[in-house]
Amino acid sequence: MRRSFSKRTTRKLINPTVEKQDTCDTPAMNLEEKVTFIREGLFLTDDLSIRNLIFNEKQVKLMFIDSIVEVGSIQNSVIKPMQENPFGHIKNVVYGANVNETVDLQGALDALVDGHCLLIIEDEECMFLISAPKNQSAHRIEPINEKVIRGSHQGFSENVAENVQFIRERITNRKVTVKYSHVGVTTKTKYALVSISTLTDPELAKTIEERITYIKADAIQSPGYFEEFLEDSSFSPFPQFLNTERPDRVVANLMEGRMALLMEGSPTALIFPVSFFSFFQTSEDYNSRSFIASFLRLIRLVSFITTLCLPAFYIAVISYNYEVIPVEIIFSIKSSLEYLPFPPLIEAAIMQFTLELLREAAIRLPNPVAQTIGVVGGLVIGTAVVDANFVSNTMVIVVAITAISSFVIPSNELSTSVRILGFPLMVLASLFGFFGIVIGLMITLIHMSKLKSLGHYYLYPMAPFDVKAFKDAFIRVPIWLMKERPRDLKAIYKWKTTNPRGWKKNEQSD
Repeated sequence: MRRSFSKRTTRKLINPTVEKQDTCDTPAMNLEEKVTFIREGLFLTDDLSIRNLIFNEKQVKLMFIDSIVEVGSIQNSVIKPMQENPFGHIKNVVYGANVNETVDLQGALDALVDGHCLLIIEDEECMFLISAPKNQSAHRIEPINEKVIRGSHQGFSENVAENVQFIRERITNRKVTVKYSHVGVTTKTKYALVSISTLTDPELAKTIEERITYIKADAIQSPGYFEEFLEDSSFSPFPQFLNTERPDRVVANLMEGRMALLMEGSPTALIFPVSFFSFFQTSEDYNSRSFIASFLRLIRLVSFITTLCLPAFYIAVISYNYEVIPVEIIFSIKSSLEYLPFPPLIEAAIMQFTLELLREAAIRLPNPVAQTIGVVGGLVIGTAVVDANFVSNTMVIVVAITAISSFVIPSNELSTSVRILGFPLMVLASLFGFFGIVIGLMITLIHMSKLKSLGHYYLYPMAPFDVKAFKDAFIRVPIWLMKERPRDLKAIYKWKTTNPRGWKKNEQSD
């Protein structure tokens, strides 16, 4: 199906302000005005629920954010008692709940995102805040493929409302906006777009909403379907959206000005737009000191280059360029190649293909069996092919280092992509030597420079070049020095902090 993207206007939200009232005698705003104020103050988020009730023969609006409050508790402690006793005072009718009076609409907004529900009664200035936070102990399972030593050990579930709760627990701010909708002509799958309204570029929100409206597929069953419908270049080997199962990682990217997509039935969130360097950042980078985080990130980047180039480099050396390695090593390699029936390219392809077979077998089998297959298969096959003179000892070492390097890359999708890219690079190395490797890397780099993620350059901050953004690219400087958000995201408010630490190194207290 051909994708076509067009432009449409967006609705401009109002940031409401109101002065606090000191008395409950004269209403300053009517019921509908207060409801409108609250809805706009929460930036028209879709997880705001409004119930209509009658109490003391007056209209009552009960408002709450259903992703962070216990809806069952509200039903039993608030709605049901008011229906059974439609006359009296709220504090005498609503039992089993902490009820507080307020006249401050701004304070009511903050209370709503903190797990309260709000009762607004017609022709009365006083409002009632009732505490009903949702249990925060639900689903505390760490994702298997994104484990950390230091940091949060919570992962997403397969319930979209619960996943929104995890995000709101970490950002207790009314500026978090959730937009629920359904996609799929037959499946009608529920999804949620999450952003921070005062940070996210309105053009980005408009672009992603437009692209989703063009999805006319019969079924959308996982975030992977969304990814293929929304990405700029479907035939690029590089992932253009970031997949994660960690709420803390989603929150960190939302605070940069990005958006996230959550889907019913999947624990995976899509984050967009992203750059190439986003795939080398982990949650643990920001829980460790900058020196350690920078060292580990450089190792990941080196492992990317190793996975991509090492087999091709070995083939080029063996086939064309013996002179680049020491003479002592040449004799050792030459002796191991003496009785081999295959050229280096076939030798490398056999080992890489065998490694992929073992990897897939380990994924599909139960854990105890998978560990046995990995250890026994690797040892037995590795030893057997060398003894049978099908593969040299040196090639086994090269493939083993390549495999280990691919495991270091934090993103499984990027890791798979770079392993696939290694095959054409090996072919070029077998045909043209080092010149073929250079040609292959140039084509890859040109493609990455042209590639975009929702219109944002994939190689930012290298192309276009932005020296300030290098603070969190190859290395990570101390967090207090990262004062600005990435410029390519065009966040509404670019500053993370205006006063990094507020004290001087040599400052002494009296």
